Amino acid sequence: MPESWSNNVPPQGKSKPPAAAGYVFDPVYLEHDTGTHIENKRRLEAVMTGLDWKGIRQLLTAIPARTASQAEVALVHRPDYIARIDEYCRSGGGWWDADTFMSLGSYNAALHAAGGTIAAVESVVRGDVRCAYALVRPPGHHATAGQALGFCIFNNIAIAASYALQTLGLKRLVIIDFDVHHGNGTQEAFAHNSNVLYISTHQHPLFPGTGHIDETDMDMAEETAINIPMPAGCRDTEYIEVFEKIVAPATRRFNPDIILASAGYDGHWADEISHMRLTLSGYHTLTGIIHTLADELTGGRTVFCLEGGYNLEVLTAAVNNTFNTWLGDNSFEDPLGPPPSNIRSSDITNLLNYLKKRHGLC
Repeated sequence: MPESWSNNVPPQGKSKPPAAAGYVFDPVYLEHDTGTHIENKRRLEAVMTGLDWKGIRQLLTAIPARTASQAEVALVHRPDYIARIDEYCRSGGGWWDADTFMSLGSYNAALHAAGGTIAAVESVVRGDVRCAYALVRPPGHHATAGQALGFCIFNNIAIAASYALQTLGLKRLVIIDFDVHHGNGTQEAFAHNSNVLYISTHQHPLFPGTGHIDETDMDMAEETAINIPMPAGCRDTEYIEVFEKIVAPATRRFNPDIILASAGYDGHWADEISHMRLTLSGYHTLTGIIHTLADELTGGRTVFCLEGGYNLEVLTAAVNNTFNTWLGDNSFEDPLGPPPSNIRSSDITNLLNYLKKRHGLC
């Protein structure tokens, strides 16, 4: 349990509102046993403990996770790749590459992570809840059609988005990826699908090295990706400006039926995996912008899917704050406060001007 909660008493007597928000979680996600790897089961254990300690989980609708079928995973991934992952995990797993570790239980956990994200989208589309958070692992946005990469095995959000378009009758959707790393796998999955707009804010340069401002195909009738490569050192101010001047107008113009978000909190100043300077207050504002866009464009239909975020206190507070926003509570917790003041911010004026011109957002 994070130290900042040690003297708190879980609130009592809250009444459960109408089905405003739901979550997907299943202990099977903990069976993706990565040991002391930075992406480990303690991430979800901390999140669920935090939701209980703050009395938030009792206000939410639990959405049962399910396994994704082979056919559903194959909406994004090649059958031979799916079979290789199954065989690798059955043999005991190990280091797939320098970053990605798999165990005996990883294949089943990955199938449930993809299926759990589908279940979250299904619940929102059916109207069971307005917003849902797929609290799943392993994460997914780096996984390509034929390769695990960057801690990711199956691309959960891409699979769920493809399922929504092919099975649930949705016509258009936006994926907003605010993980600090570019979701190369998600961009690849929809590179030639004009029914999906992928928008990514990410530190650049940084793993996986993709997400250049000009790398997407502008010859299509409608663009499928907007990459926003941000220099190291960006703080809340820069992120909020990007969301207000690029993400929001691009989403409004696309006019989706639902908004999905790859939610990563590894851009926080206390997360050692990046060099960004976001705070929990900043993440709260970004979540609020997405929430407002969903209310305006989709009747509130929003699904978040957990990606990165490796400081447990940051991760736990960020998820709590997201649910509070969805439940109509504008308060938020930021126990870590602002970043060290001796670190200079980054100027993104030229980046914003170029993005506006390139994507016709002037």
